[in-house]
Amino acid sequence: MPVVDSHCHVSPTWYEPVEVLLFQMDRNRVDNAVLIQMKGQANNEYQTECVRRYPGRFASVVVVDEKREDASRILERLAEQGASGLRLGPTDRSSGSDPLAIWRTAERLGLAVSCGGRASDFAAPEFTALVQALPGLTIVIEHLGNLNHPTNANDEQLRARVFGLSRFPNVYMKIHGLGEFCERAMPVTEPFPFRQPIPTLLEQAYQAFGPRRLMWGSDYPPVSGREGYRNALHLTMEQFAGKSTADRDEIFGGTALRVFPIRH
Repeated sequence: MPVVDSHCHVSPTWYEPVEVLLFQMDRNRVDNAVLIQMKGQANNEYQTECVRRYPGRFASVVVVDEKREDASRILERLAEQGASGLRLGPTDRSSGSDPLAIWRTAERLGLAVSCGGRASDFAAPEFTALVQALPGLTIVIEHLGNLNHPTNANDEQLRARVFGLSRFPNVYMKIHGLGEFCERAMPVTEPFPFRQPIPTLLEQAYQAFGPRRLMWGSDYPPVSGREGYRNALHLTMEQFAGKSTADRDEIFGGTALRVFPIRH
């Protein structure tokens, strides 16, 4: 099964161009990556170009200004150009008579939504109502539902509500590197640079969602300011060493390929 990075950012203006990501992917034997448009950027031309220039390597998850009257038409055009998904926040709503219009358009087009936001917003009744209203839409919660922040991870009720979204079969979750929720050891230790014991968030996510609704993503390039790309992959893989080969194949490739298809 290919190794797929489900959460990368590239840009010639902010972060790094795609060639730097490709260097990290090739160096660490990552076959494919899902390019996630950064928040605040609704110009998706660069990601579209990356998919075109490197066929078979990337999927593109785009951002559309959901408040625009023509937001659905813009998303339709982006899907025609090869987009595999749409990025929204849990509280994002369309203007006009139907606040879920852009969400419904993604559902109609067969595009998954990569969803990033605050844990409290994922845990809110309004987000549960949205999920229930769109049973045909695959929604992928980024960054462990923002439980990767220590204050959130230690809030048992909040954690239970976020992981409890796994009861909806159309809700998936992204896991990332340990550096998002583990404390760095000082002085730095080798080969494992985090203080022990580490929080059990990855196992909790596995128990809640199962391997077919979990996907690993590096969060490149912000991960470079934490443990780095290689450790984000391999140290996370080590946390699942006790799982079956089939389960690991899903978490580190299969799930992402189904949800965000690679356009050839």
